[in-house]
Amino acid sequence: MTDRELLALMEKISNWGRWGKDDQRGTMNLLTLEKRLQATRLVSTGESVSLSLPLATAAAPDNPTPAFHLMISTGYDLPAHGLQASSDYLAIPTHGRAITHLDALCHMFWRGMMYNGYPSTEVKANGTTKCGIDTNFGGIVGRGVLLDIPRSKGVDWLEKGEKIFPADLEAAEKKHGVRVEEGDILAVRTGRHKYARAKGNWNPWAEGQAGLEAACLPWLRERGVALLAGDAVSDVTPSGYTEISVPIHAGAIVMMGLPLIDNADLEALSEFCARAHRYEFMFMTAPLVVPRATASPINPIALF
Repeated sequence: MTDRELLALMEKISNWGRWGKDDQRGTMNLLTLEKRLQATRLVSTGESVSLSLPLATAAAPDNPTPAFHLMISTGYDLPAHGLQASSDYLAIPTHGRAITHLDALCHMFWRGMMYNGYPSTEVKANGTTKCGIDTNFGGIVGRGVLLDIPRSKGVDWLEKGEKIFPADLEAAEKKHGVRVEEGDILAVRTGRHKYARAKGNWNPWAEGQAGLEAACLPWLRERGVALLAGDAVSDVTPSGYTEISVPIHAGAIVMMGLPLIDNADLEALSEFCARAHRYEFMFMTAPLVVPRATASPINPIALF
């Protein structure tokens, strides 16, 4: 697409007003009671897989602002009698390229507006008054689907800056014997973490990352994806677009009201799904109830 075509696409995929002028839930409205019940029927063995990275407390090329884990009390210098305890203090930058997190719908703005036409000024110095992480999500349970793009292509990972198109998503569906349906939680693997563990970490801002091309936005809307998870930030970077540098973030969060999970670790899930020949599962996660926050660290779980 050209930049002009991308700008026109933003209006075509909009869900503003679809669930009412006061809606703050976006595509979470598609995650109905029936979809949750459908997800419970997918559990047969009880095996679970975490989709979270370890909390990134060390500076790295993809983590210039690491989380802080400090000890308030430890097991040293205590009397050898009675009851004692240890305790921690955590400070976590929820966005970026290293922490597994869920973006709220107030995270991104387009032309001064967030999802459903709320003004960006609703996000103030003490947090947001609209579309925050605390009031619009709660526990998320639904049918999860993994589309493992490298595995469907017969490679270990996608290269830096490699683009995923709708045809790639549909080829993975065919390869895996699964179809993304309305109300599903979709995880798209690029193999980012397998690459990093084999060859070392890198600076994604300078060197790029694989991800979805903007042409995937209509596909996501047509299929009715309720929540999108990626092992990077879903967007391919660099995107090649000038005015909207991260069109998946802009189109999904702002226009569609589709929340994103960034920096999921999909490697263990990829291996499990390949062994089990099964790419659908019960998905569960819950953001921290942080009043007025734009995101939350999470530990998503796939249950089989």
